[in-house]
Amino acid sequence: MAKVIEGLYYAESHEYVKVEGDVAYIGITDYAQHALGNVVYVDMPEADDEFEAEEGFGAVESVKAASDLNSPVSCKVLEVNEALEDQPELLNQDPYANWILKVELTNKSELDNLMDAKGYEEFCAK
Repeated sequence: MAKVIEGLYYAESHEYVKVEGDVAYIGITDYAQHALGNVVYVDMPEADDEFEAEEGFGAVESVKAASDLNSPVSCKVLEVNEALEDQPELLNQDPYANWILKVELTNKSELDNLMDAKGYEEFCAK
């Protein structure tokens, strides 16, 4: 079973949200990086870009597939993880430590639409 961390929010599209006050970090789950295989490129937006929940914000490419990234929540991008530009494989090493976006949540109530760790584990087991 892929690693799932308590206290994060999970989307059916396999992104996670880690909330710290009004700031959140968005990345791909361990399940997603396992499914993709060796990540070779991460397409990320620019700082100050804004996204609605479920809107595409980029893509992750691996040696065997490309996968769109969707924002689990409405947000404004504060920062992108620039380390992924030169080392996209960091997502394979630890996707939870290597977030993709640091964002400002624009509608915190949307977190209620996401799964908790237990719900995500059950979703992945289907």
